[in-house]
Amino acid sequence: MSVTNLQDESLQPYLGTLQRIVSEMGPQRPFQSTLKSLLKTLAENHDFQRPHLVIFDPETRTLKLSLAHTPTKAAHVEYEPGVGVTGQVFSSGQPVIVPRMKDHPAFLNRAFGRTEEELMSLAFICVPVLGPGEDDEGREVIGTLSVDTPTSDMSKLLGQSKFLAVVAGMIANQAAYLQEEMARQKHLMSQGLIAGDNVETGFIPPNIVAASKSMRLVLNQAAQVGPSRATALLRGESGTGKELLAEAIHQASPRREQPLIKLNCAALPSELVESELFGYQKGAFTGAVQDKKGLFELANKGTLFLDEVGELSPTAQAKVLRAIQEQEIQRLGSEKTITVDVRLICATHQPLEELVEKGHFREDLYYRINVFPVFIPPLRERREDILPLAEHFLSLYAEEYTRDIKRISTPAIDLLTQYHWPGNIRELKNCIERAVLVCDEHVIRTYHLPPSLQTAESTATDSNLSFCEAVAKFEQELLVDALKKARGNMLQAARDLRVSYRIVNYKVKKYGLDAKKFAVAKGRPR
Repeated sequence: MSVTNLQDESLQPYLGTLQRIVSEMGPQRPFQSTLKSLLKTLAENHDFQRPHLVIFDPETRTLKLSLAHTPTKAAHVEYEPGVGVTGQVFSSGQPVIVPRMKDHPAFLNRAFGRTEEELMSLAFICVPVLGPGEDDEGREVIGTLSVDTPTSDMSKLLGQSKFLAVVAGMIANQAAYLQEEMARQKHLMSQGLIAGDNVETGFIPPNIVAASKSMRLVLNQAAQVGPSRATALLRGESGTGKELLAEAIHQASPRREQPLIKLNCAALPSELVESELFGYQKGAFTGAVQDKKGLFELANKGTLFLDEVGELSPTAQAKVLRAIQEQEIQRLGSEKTITVDVRLICATHQPLEELVEKGHFREDLYYRINVFPVFIPPLRERREDILPLAEHFLSLYAEEYTRDIKRISTPAIDLLTQYHWPGNIRELKNCIERAVLVCDEHVIRTYHLPPSLQTAESTATDSNLSFCEAVAKFEQELLVDALKKARGNMLQAARDLRVSYRIVNYKVKKYGLDAKKFAVAKGRPR
């Protein structure tokens, strides 16, 4: 479709949509949420109804409705290649336009939730989605992209079809990933590792904040192992959120209504860990004045989370191994066996492989708990998560301490993202809590952050800036913060900074700032 033809059909909305697609298809974006956002954009910006993406399943040789943006759910819909409009588009690799669905035989008995009125007033456009490749000739069709749209003259429908063909070409990689994900999920289901209905790519539990690609991969692994009874071993540095991930796995399992019992094996002396895990009989030792159930019994039918499992004593390791293998335990001081049905999740920051080599950790237990390992990367390796986490903790503590703090300043954000966070999320959480407590403004600024973040490297004080240059840089940062807060209103920014409008106007021109870019539509969240 030429630019001339597009001008008659409002070029700007099409270009705006294409620009948005490009901006959302970065390498750090999860592909499924990107595609969902795309379908939503098509529906909202172009009056397209029921935009949906159908992907070919090579194993079943059918086309499956994979993603849709519809008022009513139409899950588990399948199409045969060559059958119906969608099947014809897939087989031929050519787009199809149905000017009015009521007049096409394919829609007589298969309305898929459309009303009689909609069949009379809507057209249907379906275009092929080609797999990744250098040129169209060598690329195979892997699915289709289709929409309902109000009936119109053929020239407008043809223009919309050309536009959808461009969109389909832009999402080739994401669609290929979706096809691979379908195959992978089916393989895991066939191995009994997951239950299909409970797994969703892009799974984000409500108690976890994640924006980075690496962390979303971790959450996807949690979604895979959650529905099974397989033992999960969570690996990662201290403070990375292993306990929260264990909670997420439990919530993704069929045992979610049953208890999740937790024990930090490093928090108790080794002689007490056994009595905590397995319980004891009255009189088993001095002070055992009554029977006590152990955590394995309390977690029966549910999940037991053993944090710092590498700290278990050799005796406790042997008993845990037996509990896993035989699904039975013995209380201390008792010869009676008790059958338990417990799903085990373990966590450690230690290199268990080295402990096994040194004889400090049982090799057979290591292989029993290492069924499904999940590695949680440290915060310094997923810097995309720092700002969302900081804003989450800011909201949490501002409410807890009743502080009217709206946001984090740009220079403070720079400090947070440059710091290496040896204590990971736990350190970031403590940092924001301290900043909220000491902040007496509506904005968290650099001087509210702990001294550990105020290093020469992170604050750029080891640079070759002169005194005047450093002052100018600080002045520019204050001005940018004020314009952000005032949403581009220079008069309001002048009031907030307690200077005249003339000075703000002069400084904006001096630093080459565009106040309009800070403007936000009314009612839109900052």
